[in-house]
Amino acid sequence: QVQLVESGGGLAQAGDSLRLSCAASGRTFRMYDMGWFRQAPGKEREFVAGISWSGGSTFYADSVKGRFTISRDNSKNTMYLQMNSLKAEDTAVYYCATNGLPYSGRYSDARAYDKWGQGTQVTVSS
Repeated sequence: QVQLVESGGGLAQAGDSLRLSCAASGRTFRMYDMGWFRQAPGKEREFVAGISWSGGSTFYADSVKGRFTISRDNSKNTMYLQMNSLKAEDTAVYYCATNGLPYSGRYSDARAYDKWGQGTQVTVSS
């Protein structure tokens, strides 16, 4: 059974940094592209960042490009999202997800992901 557990969320001030982690189990982690999404109150879930199965390719939403960095450690079955220069508009519940097919190459399309974590709240005060 695939399980994804996010951690690292919390309260931050504008300009601060936070690092989210996503621990995966129950699937051959290194074979699957993964991603981070977020959902703010009253808004639809949106793509934040994606990373290829090897970690060699990364993709970002324009809103976070240059501020957030996605990475993964396949030896630890863990993915990360380093968030710098946080803004109030980054406030949301952040979800990690794993693609439904190995080596899929689909990063920003939420429909490509079949397993999701429970989410971790990030709140940024201005």
